[in-house]
Amino acid sequence: MDEPSMPTPPSTSPPPPASPPGPPTPPIPLAELLSREELGLRRIAGPADADLLWVHTSEMADPYPYLLGGELLLSAGVLLTDPDHYVGRLVEAGAAALGFGVRPVHETVPAALIEACDRHGLPLLEVPPATPFTTIARAVWRLMAEARHRELRRVTRAQQALATAAARPDPVPAVLHQLAAQLGGRAVLLTARGEEVHAAGRRLPPEPTAALTRLARVVARERPGSPASATDTHGDTHLSAYALGGGDGLVLALAAGRRESGDHTVAGIAVVLLSLLAAPHQGADAAGRSAALVRMLLGATPAEAAPLLGATGPWTVIHARRTDGAPADALTAGALGASLGTALVDAGHGGGEPVRVLLPGTPEPPRVAPQPGWTLGASAPTPVTALDAADHQAARALAHAQATRAALTTDAPASGLAALVPPEQAAAHARALLAPLTAPLADTLRCWLSLHGNWDRTAVALAVHRNTVRQRIGRCGELLGMDLDDMDVRTELWFALRQGTT
Repeated sequence: MDEPSMPTPPSTSPPPPASPPGPPTPPIPLAELLSREELGLRRIAGPADADLLWVHTSEMADPYPYLLGGELLLSAGVLLTDPDHYVGRLVEAGAAALGFGVRPVHETVPAALIEACDRHGLPLLEVPPATPFTTIARAVWRLMAEARHRELRRVTRAQQALATAAARPDPVPAVLHQLAAQLGGRAVLLTARGEEVHAAGRRLPPEPTAALTRLARVVARERPGSPASATDTHGDTHLSAYALGGGDGLVLALAAGRRESGDHTVAGIAVVLLSLLAAPHQGADAAGRSAALVRMLLGATPAEAAPLLGATGPWTVIHARRTDGAPADALTAGALGASLGTALVDAGHGGGEPVRVLLPGTPEPPRVAPQPGWTLGASAPTPVTALDAADHQAARALAHAQATRAALTTDAPASGLAALVPPEQAAAHARALLAPLTAPLADTLRCWLSLHGNWDRTAVALAVHRNTVRQRIGRCGELLGMDLDDMDVRTELWFALRQGTT
């Protein structure tokens, strides 16, 4: 077993934020870890069932401030003096289980600790001296990787099955039937009033059926602020409801006897497919988009076509890329649009193009939130007549987000002191100051300044070599006749670039 670490003085820094998001992997049942005979672990107290999300080692007397919840906490009991208080704090922090290593501090697991774990309902594992804590951690991460792989294979198979069902002559019933089979339950397409349009899977008793209908009304988009999805339980039945895209409030309602990792992803794929397939039921929304497209193709301006899309406020343009680097397809791009609340999505055409999304304001500017699995760059809210400039803003914001590894970056408009200068005067000054620079040089300088002069991050954002960035910035300094290491110079150039390259 690892040598226990010596006590350390309490840190003066604040504890990490509470309730962070969990890891993107399914939880590991405690039984799977105990089944690894080579570890020699033995449960000696507490319940047999627990789900592990993390592994953490601590010899602090009270590790509560540093626990995230769901941990298998490993300890040799260096500072264990009050087992009941110690276990109570672990349970309060949401720890999943405690692994106690015997020797060299304790020859056996203290009886008081066993009693405390039984009393508080915390699984207690005895770790033999021959098993290092690091070996247990590696075993948990390996189990997590295996579970993630199984989940991805299951989601891939489900996606293929749902896509095949969507190509059948009766696609909506076929997708619902396949979804019910994949989730092992019932799938129902409901109107906002709770009327059944299509259904598949085993029928439910009256009470769960009524509970599912009530849950569907929660997400039916008949009023502002309705959530996109909701979950509940009725006895042993897990219920969920998802609003479909469009204006008629169609809802996908699901009921299953079990809830497995990946179910939400499978349901999300079905939501995208059904939103597209159920378009005939949502004629007003689809007709508006078609009419706007026809008018623009026949020469209408964006300002003339926008009202047909139900947009009365400023627009936001979003550029997005998947965080795993994989190219987006129509399904994943459509799912992103559905999460953001719009059907105006361009999935790109290969060649490394980002997904582009239009968010209309109705009438307030749309709010953009980070989306799991995506890196987003958003423009500032803008009139429909300035969407081309907003498109450039979103592209810059996405490059900045990728370079800084942020989930979302917004290219905000000028504010503070910069907003006090009349726009016409600011733009004229910017054009005169930046006149010696070509567009590529100006873009490089703007990106470099936005990233605080960091060569590597600028290279990532522009997809060029860091030496290319150095050469371009050096050329900018020569053409402008300025010392770019001077903070006053950088400030003036940043102001000019913000005003002159929107």
